[in-house]
Amino acid sequence: MINDLVQFTVFLLVLTALAVPLGLYMARVFSGKWTILTPVVAPIERAFYRAAGVRPDQDQHWSRYALSLIAFNAAGFLLLYAILRLQHLLPLNPQDFGPMAPDLAFNTAVSFVTNTNWQAYGGETTLSHLSQMLGLTTQNFVSAATGIAVAVAVTRALATRSGRTIGNFWVDLTRANLYVLLPVCLIYALFLVSQGMPQTLDAAVTAATLDGDNQTIALGPVASQVAIKMLGTNGGGFFNANAAHPFENPTILSNFVQILSILAIPAAFPFFFGRMVGDMRQGVAIWAAMTVLFVVVLLAAWGAERFGNPLLAGIVDPAQLSMEGKEVRFGLVQSVLFAVATTVASCGAVNTMHDSLTPLGGLVPLFNMLVGEVIYGGVGAGFYGVVLMVVLTVFLAGLMVGRTPEWLGKKIEAREVKLAALTLLVMPIGVLTMVALAIVTGNAAVSAQDAGPHGLSEVIYAYTSGTANNGSAFAGFSANTLWHNTMIGLAMLIGRFGYIVPVLAIAGFLAAKKTVPASAGTFPTHGPVFVVLLISVIIVVGALTFLPALALAPIAEHVSMIAGIMF
Repeated sequence: MINDLVQFTVFLLVLTALAVPLGLYMARVFSGKWTILTPVVAPIERAFYRAAGVRPDQDQHWSRYALSLIAFNAAGFLLLYAILRLQHLLPLNPQDFGPMAPDLAFNTAVSFVTNTNWQAYGGETTLSHLSQMLGLTTQNFVSAATGIAVAVAVTRALATRSGRTIGNFWVDLTRANLYVLLPVCLIYALFLVSQGMPQTLDAAVTAATLDGDNQTIALGPVASQVAIKMLGTNGGGFFNANAAHPFENPTILSNFVQILSILAIPAAFPFFFGRMVGDMRQGVAIWAAMTVLFVVVLLAAWGAERFGNPLLAGIVDPAQLSMEGKEVRFGLVQSVLFAVATTVASCGAVNTMHDSLTPLGGLVPLFNMLVGEVIYGGVGAGFYGVVLMVVLTVFLAGLMVGRTPEWLGKKIEAREVKLAALTLLVMPIGVLTMVALAIVTGNAAVSAQDAGPHGLSEVIYAYTSGTANNGSAFAGFSANTLWHNTMIGLAMLIGRFGYIVPVLAIAGFLAAKKTVPASAGTFPTHGPVFVVLLISVIIVVGALTFLPALALAPIAEHVSMIAGIMF
């Protein structure tokens, strides 16, 4: 037990030690200040602007910022869809794979454009090297950069004293890639290769097994995709087994670094925010709320998985009872840590089959996603999700003190609160409505592997993962059908742009407001009281909506397990 807690503590300390300087570095990047990479990257950046006809000094109104973002992502969707449908006619297809089916190509293109990376296919048996590199890896970069850009625009709006613009989408997108994602991923990919991860254009290698047979092992440009898959909280694996495949996760060191990389940028954003608004206490308060929630869900998952499923007692070696479905190379702690980190962020990469978690162990990843993945969250997406929760928290605090709520000197009025409240409908529509439709049409029963509450958990998890732009799954759910490819694709779009557009509108409205000085009646948004209130709002607003559904699925399964009932 002590060893487990020490591992968790070391992870949090290393994560924080990375997050602080990274957040401060990003503040310099997006403020246009000199960085260590400026001499090398700035000429490349200016060349991009000239080629695209972008004026970097010309900021955009929030509506134009949003339209630029939507147009760019729409173009990315069409390009990726075309690559997937035409891969049999394109080069770098040593496996001679055919075209992806139309509904699966739609689902996959939406998935990678929205930073979800939900995969209803096996990568090594479906996609050519060109599709993996030009299609998926490209979208891994630009979808992550899109989330970063939105978070930067929101922060800029809160930091400005008064203005009608929130920055330039093309500049934010370019800088996110050139100064943050690409440099880190270059070093990261080289590290992964040093750990034994393949990076080759060869299709496969044939190995002789111990019993004298031959086994064909798929290869490809794995390290370059895994680096951005983790750092950009994308999660889509080169191989079907994702980070449980030894080629995607060769060593205990690669496992630890991959978990760190999932949360590095999300954990850095509060410190970026504090530096940008000129009050680090504001950022530390948000970081504290995220970290407290992370510790709670981590300990909850660890406690649920520590003793395993009691129904397996007498069947499985007691020493291995907690390891069913886990990554046996790395142990329980690293498996649980991975499962929690990948679902508090919008990553979805897995080294453990979540379908094999205990009922309450599976409830934790569901909870992490249902609250909107704001416990650190995805790159950028987690932070602007927290901003929405802060707006609601400040509004409630304002009601308590009986005056107009303020945040960083900006008055939070009816327009901002209505938009923030509108986003609270995103997860219920994407999860509860979509799951209900799947059940009443019979499509849920066709795809769920198991009967009873666990089968319901599989269906709920699939649509939760899609709407939360996570991409992980209960492995027993067969998602590659016309219905689920289409509906989960729509859920991913709702989950991505149902947050982005309202939060950019809020940013635009706040940017236009003049900053007013704090007074005796202003509720402080940097102290312990605010942290507790923010955590409470996240839990109450985010979780209680789904309590009835959870009671019928993982909670009912847990009660049945205790009673010795199996389905």
